[in-house]
Amino acid sequence: MTVGQWKWSAIKRLCDAENPDAKVDVRILLEEILGLKSLNLSANRAVSETEISQLEAALSRRIAGEPLQYILGKAWWMGLCLRVDERVLIPRQDTETLAELALQFLRPIPSPRVLDLCTGSGAIGLCIAHDRSDARVTLADISSEALEVARENARLLGAQVETAQGDLFAPLAGREFDLIACNPPYIPTGEIGGLQAEVQKEPRLALDGGADGLDFYRRIAEEAPRYLAGGGYLLLEVGIGQAEAVVALVGGEAVRDLNGVERVVWTRRKCANAGEF
Repeated sequence: MTVGQWKWSAIKRLCDAENPDAKVDVRILLEEILGLKSLNLSANRAVSETEISQLEAALSRRIAGEPLQYILGKAWWMGLCLRVDERVLIPRQDTETLAELALQFLRPIPSPRVLDLCTGSGAIGLCIAHDRSDARVTLADISSEALEVARENARLLGAQVETAQGDLFAPLAGREFDLIACNPPYIPTGEIGGLQAEVQKEPRLALDGGADGLDFYRRIAEEAPRYLAGGGYLLLEVGIGQAEAVVALVGGEAVRDLNGVERVVWTRRKCANAGEF
């Protein structure tokens, strides 16, 4: 069998499984598993039995609705190659708006203290650590399994960060940060069952935001001021239609992503009173 023959067979099977990105997925599988740079130039290349076994195993997982990033074990985000698996949420382009805004706010701050809350794979914090070698970055998550992935990503990127395991700010008593960034669970509980099949394979712990999706924002609004230094920034990713409610909780303003969706709410602690923004 040649690369071209397997390619078209795989595309048909993915289409039959109602995969909307069949051609792209098959191209990526071939390029990653076989190490090909151009499918057009490799169409007549023979595929060995070992390679077919690897390709078929990956294709079966994709047909079953497993995210492509989990199959490959990695995701590209903000120019970084991050390890991902079923222990963590897959970093998405939506979150790049938050990361870019965080880097902008941190630019004039020397040796900033940064907290990536609900860190998952460590994407946000590691992006900041990669861009700002002087930043003192803490990755925090309630999931010890997620922190294992985050630590592995830090090792692979050569990033010097610390990790903290616990429920939101629980392991950070007495600490202050110049910037807190958070992409919390924000899907309303009742809507999780209606998400795409592949999204439902991501950790429910990283998706479920309570009955209205705002449970974590309420807790962060109450707790975050105690952990922000004077003049410190709080940046929160929000779901579609949630920005107004989150602004009402923390103040500040909403920023739109490249698709025009209000995707990030940010605010700044200006007052000296602990417990207030």
